[in-house]
Amino acid sequence: MRTSTILVVDDELFFRRLYANLLSEKGYQVETVSSGEEAVARLLHGDIDIVLTDLVMPGMDGMQILDYARKLGNPPDVILVTGHASVESAIQALKNGARDYLVKPFDPAELLHVVHGCLEQRHLLDENIVLKAQIQLYQRGQHLAAKLDLDQLFWEALSAILLETAGGRGVACLISNGEISQLASSKGLQETEGMALMDALQPYLSEGDELRILQQAELPDVPQLPANLHTVGIFPLRSHYGLHGALVFCNPADSDFSGELPLKNLTFLLEQTALGFENACRFKSARDLIFIDDLTGLHNYRYLQMILEQEILRSERYGLEFSLIFIDLDYFKEINDTRGHLDGSQALKEVATLLRQSVRESDILFRYGGDEFTCFLVETGSEGAAVVAERIRLSIQNHAFFSESGNPAHITATVGYATFPSDADTKQEIIHLADKAMYAGKLCRNVVRGAWQLDEMENRRN
Repeated sequence: MRTSTILVVDDELFFRRLYANLLSEKGYQVETVSSGEEAVARLLHGDIDIVLTDLVMPGMDGMQILDYARKLGNPPDVILVTGHASVESAIQALKNGARDYLVKPFDPAELLHVVHGCLEQRHLLDENIVLKAQIQLYQRGQHLAAKLDLDQLFWEALSAILLETAGGRGVACLISNGEISQLASSKGLQETEGMALMDALQPYLSEGDELRILQQAELPDVPQLPANLHTVGIFPLRSHYGLHGALVFCNPADSDFSGELPLKNLTFLLEQTALGFENACRFKSARDLIFIDDLTGLHNYRYLQMILEQEILRSERYGLEFSLIFIDLDYFKEINDTRGHLDGSQALKEVATLLRQSVRESDILFRYGGDEFTCFLVETGSEGAAVVAERIRLSIQNHAFFSESGNPAHITATVGYATFPSDADTKQEIIHLADKAMYAGKLCRNVVRGAWQLDEMENRRN
């Protein structure tokens, strides 16, 4: 533990020497200055535990030194000394944050007692601060390890890392088959900068499982990297099946990191992030077994039920609408009968691809069963649903299936849709109406029908 340093401030040489001798004999490191201005200049450099200052001095007085000291990070304690004591001045000094107040002349033992007590309290406070910081670090790590949502995990991990480094920029990515598949989260970096940085650092990801710190001279010289890179930390994220992600942090855009990086704390947080990442990957795999259709990779009927329950509650709460589209392939049985079930399965996979190309990333696709598909359109009304439904119908009609086989075929689809809450306001009803609209289109096939048309069609039949 370093020796406590005391800064003595007094315009009289006699008192500076007196205090310095008394305190030095007790093993304290003592520095002396003769004015408030010199004291402020010294305090800028830090590492002062106590300021022992006269209250009345030419220029900057003791109260002004006290006011300045309280504004510093990890401020020193201030003990004020004066030969012109009054109750009012003592109370004012203590109100302004002085640790104690001594009146000249005083017993040297009194000075040593006040300084000793002040340092004891300061050391206890420092220990409490360190303990509190360690507890907070542990809690942040536990929180990261328990995260099962990858998006939240990456965002919170980056936030925790950048907080620990007192600033900076960061990016997290997912890796598939050895290639960066997508940026999962980014703080302080544009997407192009984050992707360029991850591409440049990818060779380092296969070189171990620990945090690696690179300095500017070690960084590859490639275009589009973030500006002003001085220090970069790289941490690979692995699941049970291998390398599937990475987290990178670097210095702020306008400076390098101040001081040494807290590598022990960073390593702890990153190890907890890695644990959370592995747990999240396992959770996703288990969830996919429950909610993903094996053949097409789309979500299944079970997941549709869950999504509708969630989205109805959200839409009711915020006054939103959504639409549900049902797609049924026309004469699909003939594909199985004439070309076999393998080609039938291939056709369903190709339809899934066409559907992905026809909707937004925020929309959700399902294989409802057999040759029937469903599309959930987020915050989309009836007019928007009609546009998407027609786009889906045309994409299937115009697609050449089995094109690589040398014997292509064309398939059409009938599409129906319903909108919440204008057509239906319950889960069962919106599924029923979208399905019913689709089956109404089956009368002529390869068409789009909306639930709002059902009454009109019923009246025509009557």
